[in-house]
Amino acid sequence: MPQDDFTGKMNYTVHNQTIDLGNGREITIETGKLAKQAHGSVVVKCGKTMLLATAVSSHEVRDDVDFLPLTVDYREKYAAAGRFPGGFFKREARPSDTEVLVMRLVDRALRPTFPSDYHAGTQVMIQLMSADEEVLPDSLAGLAASACLSVSDIPFDGPISEVRVARVDGEFVINPHRSELERADMDIMVAGSLDSIVMVEGEMNEASEDEMVDAIEAAHVAIQKQCEAQNALAKMTGHFGVQREYSHEDHDEDLRGRVNAALTDSMYEAAKQGTSKEERKKKFKELKDAFMATISPEEASEKSFMLRQYIGAVQKKAIRDLLLNEGVRLDGRKSTDIRSIWTEVDYLPSTHGSAIFTRGETQSLTTLTLGTKLDEQLIDSALVRKNEKFLLHYNFPPFSTGEERPLRGTSRREVGHGNLALRALKGVLPDTADCPYTIRLVSEILESNGSSSMATVCAGTLALMDGGVPIKAPVSGIAMGLITDQESGKYVVLSDILGDEDHLGDMDFKVTGTEHGITACQMDIKIKGLSFQQLREALAQAREGRHHIRREMLGSLSEPRSDYKEHAPRIVSLEVPGDAIGPIIGPGGKIIQEIQAETETTISIEDVNGKGIVEIAAANKSAIDAALAKVRAIAFPPTVEIGEEYEGKVKSIMPYGAFVEVIPGQDGLLHVSELDWNRVDRVEDILKEGELVKFKVVGRDDKTGKIKLSRKVLMPKPEGYVEREERPRGDRGGRDRGRGRGDRDRDRGPRREESNND
Repeated sequence: MPQDDFTGKMNYTVHNQTIDLGNGREITIETGKLAKQAHGSVVVKCGKTMLLATAVSSHEVRDDVDFLPLTVDYREKYAAAGRFPGGFFKREARPSDTEVLVMRLVDRALRPTFPSDYHAGTQVMIQLMSADEEVLPDSLAGLAASACLSVSDIPFDGPISEVRVARVDGEFVINPHRSELERADMDIMVAGSLDSIVMVEGEMNEASEDEMVDAIEAAHVAIQKQCEAQNALAKMTGHFGVQREYSHEDHDEDLRGRVNAALTDSMYEAAKQGTSKEERKKKFKELKDAFMATISPEEASEKSFMLRQYIGAVQKKAIRDLLLNEGVRLDGRKSTDIRSIWTEVDYLPSTHGSAIFTRGETQSLTTLTLGTKLDEQLIDSALVRKNEKFLLHYNFPPFSTGEERPLRGTSRREVGHGNLALRALKGVLPDTADCPYTIRLVSEILESNGSSSMATVCAGTLALMDGGVPIKAPVSGIAMGLITDQESGKYVVLSDILGDEDHLGDMDFKVTGTEHGITACQMDIKIKGLSFQQLREALAQAREGRHHIRREMLGSLSEPRSDYKEHAPRIVSLEVPGDAIGPIIGPGGKIIQEIQAETETTISIEDVNGKGIVEIAAANKSAIDAALAKVRAIAFPPTVEIGEEYEGKVKSIMPYGAFVEVIPGQDGLLHVSELDWNRVDRVEDILKEGELVKFKVVGRDDKTGKIKLSRKVLMPKPEGYVEREERPRGDRGGRDRGRGRGDRDRDRGPRREESNND
């Protein structure tokens, strides 16, 4: 702890390292100033972005824990961007999906780098303290997490780092600016150490396998520089190669030998049976129970932790050896075989689209819902405020794996798997002009034994096509695995892995794509030294597998339906001039609300780059046509022709006449004298506000340009009607001379009525 020297200053030593990203951009890692009671803390700066990362690990360990209780937390402070949190409480609450996804990226990169026998509770916290509009903080989070561990005494086989690599205008850019990323056709997050890659996740626009590997190689060069900077910082602080002592596991080599002798051969034979998941579990349990029967209750109780480890290790080795030696998998398949697939579309009658995708013992029932612009999701985070038109939600209930457990809200895993499927599909969605809907897919995982996220991609494609969404190309996905023997160098790449193969294997690699290229990927590598040649081989095998899956999918539905479901909402989109937005909305929204009420439609309008985008939704075409005509009349007003007949709504009534809508946005005056051939004393006796009236345009006022209307010219003249003689005011001839005012008033009637009919 720094000590106060009574001068008002604190004594502490700050160490830092700078990493050159090129193009005048730098990353600085600083330690020694903030959060010094944490076991390790750093501030990572790039531009105006500053991340504070801390690491703390307990010195106490529970006896019943045989894994690493690692928690990675990432939070974006609204104050970092000079913003208030939304909502009533004005305080950061539970993490957003974006924050959860960053947590998962960092967790997946860090977790394999801790010693397998280290079981102390460990927490890594990363907080965005200052934001830069152009610098994306998620590309710095992995570096910050690893750096704070590197300057601590926590056992850690690092350093590692994460970078974003994007292809912008044909060139790979490391940690691109936000504006650059908007032009990219490839966006991948890559994590690695000095000598290997440990995690990859991203999306691309139908890229080839070679292009993807080239991007990963470019990222690894940048990662190595960042790892070297962390080592240099650790040397400055005295933590390089210095880690706390711990002893979290005790072992009994005699017991380990007995387990190996009793179970190695029998586990190997059980793994060869090629049975279902439940049958395999039952067979392995029988072997375990048989061995446990040879162990005394006292020894079983005292050494339960060791027994669980040793038996699990024998089972894992049996399955791996079977694959490496004989090429036989748990369910009897060869390494490149895909499990049987069946699909069905239009399964749910009330949804806007639905599909079932079943591959082996994994099944997804996915639904499509089409909505209007009002259904878009508002993303209101510390750094981003925007609307999303495409939503994909993934649900993984416990019954899908035959388990019983309470539901505790959406898990991080569900958020991550849903995001991967969303990234896989969003690139093939049609443009707004071709499909103005807000789109929501929901994947319900009903069975799970490997790669339910890829089942979601396949079912999502079919549900979109079943709903008539004109996607650009079908997307399929596959999960790949890898089993290696580090000593002999033997390895086998597995297509369409089972859940057990995922758990026991050295790599989990998910790839999605169309016939022409990759749209998304996610890779987790659990071993060091995976070569890029092995990666290329895995990608090539994945390409053949996903093409096979796509062909099987298209047996149910080969292309999008020609139209949406009858019960789906109908939406049209119209582009109007920017200066028409105000007239369409009207004062206080009056005009647009009137159009919606009259036509029974839902209308939204927004300004996009100076142009108005109008979206009209309704249950039937006639309603849309009516609303469309009214909007077009305002946005592209026709010329009001003198002598033409119209029908319009009475907007307001005055003592001298009524103002009537000739066309949307243009009113005319229907004078009281033009209502009827007979005298009209009160306008209200003929018209009421809101009613429709037919009329003819008879002229325009020379001074004001106001439109003059007449109703009576469309009506037959009454029998015996005598046209009143018109004379100039003040010229009444000799008839009025010598007569009193009262006589004239009796002849002409009340002066006010004369004025009203003049």
